[in-house]
Amino acid sequence: MIELGKKQVLTVKRMKHFGAFVGEAGDENEMNSVLLPAKYLPEETKIGDEIEVFIYRDSSDRLIATTLEPALTLGQTAMLTVKDTGSVGAFLDWGLEKDLLLPFREQTVKPLEPGMRVLAALYIDKSRRLCATMRVYDYLKSESPYQEGDSVKCVIYQFNPRLGAFAAVDGIYHGMFPRGKYHTDLKLGQEIMARVEKVRDDGRLELTAIEPVRKQIQLDGERVLSLLDSYDGVLPFTEKADPQVISRELGLSKAAFKRAVGHLLKEGEIRKDGEKIRKS
Repeated sequence: MIELGKKQVLTVKRMKHFGAFVGEAGDENEMNSVLLPAKYLPEETKIGDEIEVFIYRDSSDRLIATTLEPALTLGQTAMLTVKDTGSVGAFLDWGLEKDLLLPFREQTVKPLEPGMRVLAALYIDKSRRLCATMRVYDYLKSESPYQEGDSVKCVIYQFNPRLGAFAAVDGIYHGMFPRGKYHTDLKLGQEIMARVEKVRDDGRLELTAIEPVRKQIQLDGERVLSLLDSYDGVLPFTEKADPQVISRELGLSKAAFKRAVGHLLKEGEIRKDGEKIRKS
């Protein structure tokens, strides 16, 4: 069966001056073939040859094949550039002659403007047309190759006031900046480098934003000073504390806490007193 939105290896059934009709091997029904325009035909193509093609719809809404490589196929996600906007939505560049429609109802960032990059998934709408959606949660994968401490590239695609900021790692995998554990101003559609803080049991990644090292240490130091103020200037643990205690109190890894304490000691803003830290 010829499937819309997917790459398939099909067989050349008929040749015309304007292209070739391709279909499944063994299926002799001419109605079950689609046109592969001549400009996409490999040289010396003949009847019976197998060609890998992508199936979509042309400007007249007819099924058509192409050997061009789309940026994404059915059910996949990718970062795409807005080429234009119109009365029905935005149009995205996905590597094919006909731009991909992103309907208004499927947009999570508004207004969209030409040149903007968005994370989108490909789906088939009720009219059997290929469209894009920015509501990508259900299209992302849980099992990634990353481990705790790895640096990853991700894009912010949703905020949840109760849980935090949702991100797509590599545009493919589930990631999240837990509520209260990030202090960088994140924005929808923002591409950002992050560090894997935790790989959950379900395979999803908990992330923390990576700032330039010096700035990050300063920001972490400010967190320590703020917590010291809440403890009346005496913190009842040092960087030797259990990592879970540090994470619970500060939302930092043990290594980040140790760097922040070292910075504050050097600046003379804190001092150690046995198993406690005091504000100078």
